[in-house]
Amino acid sequence: MLIGLGLGPGEPEYLTIRAVRILREADAVFVPGTIAQELVAPYREAEVLDFPMTGDEARIRACIEQHADRIAPFARSGVAVLGILGDPNFFSTYSRLVSVMRERHPDIGCRTEPGISAITAFASVAGLSLSGGFVVTDGAAPTRSRIMLKVRRPRQVAETLRTEGYRTFVLVERMCLDETRVYRDEELPEECDYMSVLYAER
Repeated sequence: MLIGLGLGPGEPEYLTIRAVRILREADAVFVPGTIAQELVAPYREAEVLDFPMTGDEARIRACIEQHADRIAPFARSGVAVLGILGDPNFFSTYSRLVSVMRERHPDIGCRTEPGISAITAFASVAGLSLSGGFVVTDGAAPTRSRIMLKVRRPRQVAETLRTEGYRTFVLVERMCLDETRVYRDEELPEECDYMSVLYAER
């Protein structure tokens, strides 16, 4: 198993209790740089992997393939962790690594554990409220997905979004609480709990 583990934005006390436990229990831990290595250091040693910051896609791909092959033996026989600054689900190196891992080592399972993202950390540092909705992008392409909170009538909302070109939908109801439920596409219910998140992708 390979776990993409969110380490938060750089403040050591922003590591979650769950992150600390996973770090301590993992068979091997890898990180993409010295900042992440310092965050992990109080709990265990980690191997630093070089993920180059460059526009050279061929070089990036070659490095990720090399890292996937390095991690694979540990992930195949136990649990390997790649600790990522912020959250592994937001514009993360981890997502690219997983794509390559699934091509080269399809027998290895991959999942993520969330961390405090740069988005929520930014709001705290800047003293801003992000209520009312916002778009997050790295500027590379038009926004392909949308996340909506507190969706009470998900099937109706999905029908409206389909007119805007959205085709893939995932609803998580009562996330991390008792009776968490996940619905996809045509499974969307007519009504759901106030505590719900709907993901839509073009």
